[in-house]
Amino acid sequence: MNRVLIGIRGNPTPEGMERILQALRGLEGVRRAESPALAQVEVEYDPHRLTVMDLIRRIREEGFLSGML
Repeated sequence: MNRVLIGIRGNPTPEGMERILQALRGLEGVRRAESPALAQVEVEYDPHRLTVMDLIRRIREEGFLSGML
């Protein structure tokens, strides 16, 4: 398992952050997705199934821009 910290650009609302976390948790290969701070998500994922770009793409599908911290 790998871990990555991803920053969410802008000022996502608590509801927006929850939407992002739920979307990430729904990906096959994501073991854990949490928000350690506002506008940040920490994701533990299986690198054999997903890449960081897959995670960022999923966040983008929810309407948010993001990037690795």
